[in-house]
Amino acid sequence: MRLGGRLAGAIEVLNDIETRRRPVADALKDWGLSHRFAGSGDRAAIGNIVYDALRMKLSHAFLMDDDSAAALGWAVLLRQWGFSLEALEQELDGDNFAPAPLTDSQRHAFTSRDLADAPLHVQGDIPDWVQPAFETAFGEDWLKEAQALATRPTLDLRVNTLKANREKVLKALDRSGAKASDIARFGMRVPAGEGPSRLPNVTAELSFQKGWFEVQDEGSQIVADLVEPREGEQVLDFCAGGGGKTLAMAAAMNNKGQVHAFDADRKRLAPIIERLKRAGTHNVQVHDNPKSLAALKDRFDQVLVDAPCTGTGTWRRRPDTKWRLTDRNLQERIVQQQEALAEAARFVKPGGSLLYVTCSVLPTENDDQVEQFCRDNPGFEIVPVLDQWTRLFGKEAPTPRSKDGQTVTLSPASMDTDGFFFCRMKRRAE
Repeated sequence: MRLGGRLAGAIEVLNDIETRRRPVADALKDWGLSHRFAGSGDRAAIGNIVYDALRMKLSHAFLMDDDSAAALGWAVLLRQWGFSLEALEQELDGDNFAPAPLTDSQRHAFTSRDLADAPLHVQGDIPDWVQPAFETAFGEDWLKEAQALATRPTLDLRVNTLKANREKVLKALDRSGAKASDIARFGMRVPAGEGPSRLPNVTAELSFQKGWFEVQDEGSQIVADLVEPREGEQVLDFCAGGGGKTLAMAAAMNNKGQVHAFDADRKRLAPIIERLKRAGTHNVQVHDNPKSLAALKDRFDQVLVDAPCTGTGTWRRRPDTKWRLTDRNLQERIVQQQEALAEAARFVKPGGSLLYVTCSVLPTENDDQVEQFCRDNPGFEIVPVLDQWTRLFGKEAPTPRSKDGQTVTLSPASMDTDGFFFCRMKRRAE
């Protein structure tokens, strides 16, 4: 397919997402199934246009004075893929599969408008109602943080130290362009691509099949590191999901002690079984029924609550969720977080730790939640984490955002990771 056909395909997918209110991954999959002539490079390029359009939807629409799928698709190529207007029109000229050319009004808007004249939430490509929360979370840097959440993410990997070391895995992944991560102790990173380029399919590598590494955002690796599970401990991953942090903690414990992985959603938990086998992990017990945990009350040294949240910190990877988020969704997540904390706290032994993590950057899901929990549960107190940060990652590592040194927030602009929140609360010894 030439560029015109790829752009037309992306516009078709964007229209499908908008009209049917469906996840971007589903729309792209269906388009591929109904256009089997499209090669893997074509599908990757179309996917890149779609994701780029959704990441910067508001600013694209402002500069084009049009929020249609066609306007967004054109804006991606003009603003993010490096085409000049003249070069792009020349490239598409004579392509029978290209979409309709820009209208005179669209051309005039794009050549005359200045993004600096747009409302700030448009410049930051976030919903207007979320702006106050970003201002609270990031102060005068909020716009920079919002804009960073509209960029392409890197592909991050974690070495499975039960089977390999970073030098060995990097050598095996030499053709992928992977490099050692800047912060995570066992992390590796493949830079984000540009334009139509595809990220390497690292899960097809023999080294992945052997269990030498896992795909995991560096921010997720960092918060798993901050748990600092020790050999011989009893650890509960209360909202384990697919098991990324469970695997990281089990490896950190060198297969000694036990990690109990639980999630109320059996479908989310299902992939963990195959991942555990591939990783060579032997110290994990998987639970999909809360009744199986009942006998373990007050037994765990550490309980990790990777709480359900809005996922605002993952907007780079899931930009479609940015435009579906509502205040009602946020309020529902806040209630679910409170319930998860209350349930998980029952399993922390006296003197043990309750770790609260979200992939959100909104204060109401983060600092507000742990502060309220400690007020309601005076047997728990927040333990400052910045000293631990320096000890784990070194003085040269960038300092995470923190309101008061008690908790930490990771973000794309400050840490070059997805957005994550971490807090350690210690249960007083009885």
